[in-house]
Amino acid sequence: MPATLKIDFVSDVACPWCAIGLASLKTALGRLGDEVDVDLHFSPFELNPDMPVDGVPLADYMSRKYGLSPGQLAQNQANISARAAAEGFPMRMDLRTHAYNTFDAHRLLHWAQTVGNDKQLALKEALLRAYFVEGKRTSDPEVLVDAVRQAGLDTERAREILSTDEYADQVRALERHYQNLGISSVPAIIFNNRHLVSGGQPPEVFEQAIRQILAEG
Repeated sequence: MPATLKIDFVSDVACPWCAIGLASLKTALGRLGDEVDVDLHFSPFELNPDMPVDGVPLADYMSRKYGLSPGQLAQNQANISARAAAEGFPMRMDLRTHAYNTFDAHRLLHWAQTVGNDKQLALKEALLRAYFVEGKRTSDPEVLVDAVRQAGLDTERAREILSTDEYADQVRALERHYQNLGISSVPAIIFNNRHLVSGGQPPEVFEQAIRQILAEG
């Protein structure tokens, strides 16, 4: 019988290391195959909860938040792109010109989980592609609805959610929960509610951590 493994993947759709971490985690889980029965959930974390809907130029944002010069930003993006490519996620950093608000994306992800974990995963990956591969504005309702369509979810229901504050309280409560646990950066991957692995680790790190968790029972 495969062991059951609950995974809470705390992340933001505007976080490149979250995209890398998810691709890496999926590789690790693929290596484990039938050894494990995975219950994967995506939990919200906003890197920039005060970000305006229209966003700000990425260079300005990175300079203000991290003190990166244009040259340092270019090198940083090249390093991230190379790591993402190694994990099979082809980022187009040249198309990623702005940082955007992601709260509505998290509301839709919360709804998607009520439909099914597979749908939530599909929506998460569609949103990551929209931003990091296609350079789209992930605060744009039409971009969000298109990601919903790609995930095989109900687009009319998504439009209804976006036109209201539905799931806003639940998302904010989850964000507070993880902040209260001491999580201040993402991705933060929590296994079986007890074991934390932080960052976009290589598949080998995730695989080793999971095998150790399973061995401990």
